[in-house]
Amino acid sequence: QVQLVESGGGLVQAGGSLRLSCAGSDRTFSDSTMGWFRQAPGKEREIVAAITRGSSRTNYADSVKGRFTISRDNAKKMVYLQMNSLKFEDTAVYYCAAQRYGSLSKYLSNWNVRNEYDSWGQGTQVTVSS
Repeated sequence: QVQLVESGGGLVQAGGSLRLSCAGSDRTFSDSTMGWFRQAPGKEREIVAAITRGSSRTNYADSVKGRFTISRDNAKKMVYLQMNSLKFEDTAVYYCAAQRYGSLSKYLSNWNVRNEYDSWGQGTQVTVSS
């Protein structure tokens, strides 16, 4: 499995920005579809954004489109989530996740399917004050 460690969470006022980072440590990182999920208290873990292994395609949950941007640097084994115009409802624990050997066809059908991701980080807390 890909080992993943998130960082960059914190407390921010509504309208502010945060950049989350996720460091991978496995040689299969560059062959993995990467995703960001989040889980708020009492709610299911939900997809936020995903990116193909070569960064050719990105997808977003409707709730974050136009505000969040996912990117990756395979040479550094890093994936990022830039979050702008944060809202109170963005408050959650954010998780980085990987689908090893993610092909484009698999990505197109499974980018937002939680159970298709086989490696997870420990999560980082994002709290947005209103």
